[in-house]
Amino acid sequence: MKQPNEPNESNQFRSHALAPVLAHARRAAGTLARDLLTTQRDPLPRMRKPRWLARLPHVFVGYWAYFFGFLVSMQLGGTYRVHGFVPGTMLGVLAGLSILVAMFRPMPGFWLGLGAATWAAFEMRDGLEDVHGVEPFAVGGQSWPWTPAGLPAFAVVILLVALRVPPRVTAEAVGVALAFTALAELVFAPVVPVGGTTSTFLDAVLLLGIAGILGYALRAVRLARGKLEEQETLTEAERAQRTLLEERSRIARELHDVVAHHMSVISIQAQVAPHLVDNPSQELKENLAGIRQNALEALTELRRVLGVLRSEHPDDPANPHHPQPTLADLDALVDNVRGAGLEVTTEIAGVRRPLTPGTELTAYRIVQEALSNCLRHAPGSRVEVGVAYGPHELHLCIANSRPTRSAPPSQGAGHGLLGMRERAGMLGGELAAGPRPGGGYEVSAVLPMDPPAATDETTKD
Repeated sequence: MKQPNEPNESNQFRSHALAPVLAHARRAAGTLARDLLTTQRDPLPRMRKPRWLARLPHVFVGYWAYFFGFLVSMQLGGTYRVHGFVPGTMLGVLAGLSILVAMFRPMPGFWLGLGAATWAAFEMRDGLEDVHGVEPFAVGGQSWPWTPAGLPAFAVVILLVALRVPPRVTAEAVGVALAFTALAELVFAPVVPVGGTTSTFLDAVLLLGIAGILGYALRAVRLARGKLEEQETLTEAERAQRTLLEERSRIARELHDVVAHHMSVISIQAQVAPHLVDNPSQELKENLAGIRQNALEALTELRRVLGVLRSEHPDDPANPHHPQPTLADLDALVDNVRGAGLEVTTEIAGVRRPLTPGTELTAYRIVQEALSNCLRHAPGSRVEVGVAYGPHELHLCIANSRPTRSAPPSQGAGHGLLGMRERAGMLGGELAAGPRPGGGYEVSAVLPMDPPAATDETTKD
């Protein structure tokens, strides 16, 4: 009962087995068509040095186009009896024109040259038939389907193609040209007298293969040189950027160490001066207060300038035009740390209120760095973050318990605590850090809330 269905099952099995092969063949055919049928413009590159010889390759290509075009035309008319402007002279023009076109559009030049060779093969076949029909082929040994000049002319086209396209496309183009040569010899061998022609297949394999390999090598050298120059340009740019950053860092250090110190001294002397005079007048007090206020404002502006100088990128948080984080963003920071696997609790004491931008940013950065240290050096510990708003000072405390597992090796440079101390010192605050008696670590900071008081002690830097 199942015998009538057996052929259908066999056919279905064969169709399923051939499906992957057919799909692969379709993809290969599509890739081949995209590679060979493109008309993309890709001019022959100029010489880079010396500049006055930049167009020398184009001059040579133009010379070879004229030379081979003239030679093909002469050989077709003299040896192969292909006379007249069409097709004799026209085929020579097309052979030279294919070289010129390939100088700007590789694949159109390739197809123009191959088309001219195909037309010439048909015309040469007719000429050889006429010769042998009239008299014995006395000269003998004529090459076919390529003329002695046509094959080198097409090799120049292959060279120009290989200079601009990937190696895969060059191999495909050479394969198509060799397939044309083999097909012409196989199809027309019975028609063209064998004794009067010489096969050009081996010559085509040798000459077109050498042209393709030479073009590939020159293209690889050109691309390598271009990548090397690009890398040198990037290296020079990085070196210039590094030099700029080093100079800016040096200027920032000079400003901090010299200008900030003197401005702090001016502020403190202006504050102390009224107490050194018996019964100072109100006008003197006001003038000294103005001097002190100006010094503090200058210190604030100086900190902004230092932030710009130390910023490597325009969008760096140190840039004063970038939105700066504040203690209002503390909850988001803590949530991120919790998401990284650390148990964190926060406690806010006192009346929460907005502070000066410098104090807000410094407090946020200290908490951020302390939590980062907990993540790196105390995995599995419990962390407590305390923020207390006093009448004139902001108190910060970040403490962690003993870690429950060993910390991985740290790649940091150990500048976290130094940076926190510098931030606190810039505002006239203090920062202390050290191990806790029961295990763990604690970072505590005291930051002044009032801008004038914030810089009274900046000389401690």
